[in-house]
Amino acid sequence: MKENQEFEEQLDENLSENEQEPIEATDQLDVEVVEELTTEQELEKKIDELTKALEEEEGKKLRVMADMENVKRRASLDYQTLQTYRAQNVMVNILPVLDNFERALAVEAKEEETKALLTGMDMVYRSLVEALKSDGLEEIEALDQEFDPNFHQAVMTGNEEDKDSGIVLEELQKGYKLKERVLRPSMVKVNE
Repeated sequence: MKENQEFEEQLDENLSENEQEPIEATDQLDVEVVEELTTEQELEKKIDELTKALEEEEGKKLRVMADMENVKRRASLDYQTLQTYRAQNVMVNILPVLDNFERALAVEAKEEETKALLTGMDMVYRSLVEALKSDGLEEIEALDQEFDPNFHQAVMTGNEEDKDSGIVLEELQKGYKLKERVLRPSMVKVNE
């Protein structure tokens, strides 16, 4: 009996050891699976982080490219404006010269010598005006036009009943514009 009892004890021990081994193996497998899952989750998390960082950098790149296009477009527009109005300062300085030519040409000449001088001045005046017109200088129409504060400067008022209110009666000084930009408004007398 003693032998039986020893045998049973040994059998119980062996069984206990065998039962524990698979449990340990399962624990090791579980740990490995958990470690693999953790590694996969970390990798997925890292992939997500890198994907977000890539998207942010892509967005920054697109914004920088758009900014560069805007800078190019603005520079191009500025250059075109500069080219369009490059002669503006010169023309503004020449306007008083035109006024003086017009005043001189308005004088009546009685002598032949004065008439010849005025004819020469008229030729110079016309060539100057043509040169300025070729660069875009235009006279602002004022006489008998409706008063427009964008193009006319009212310095006097008058009262003519045969004309509507707000009509320019007299142009006291010519106004000029360069393309679409007003260089000097016309000084006018306006009907009340």
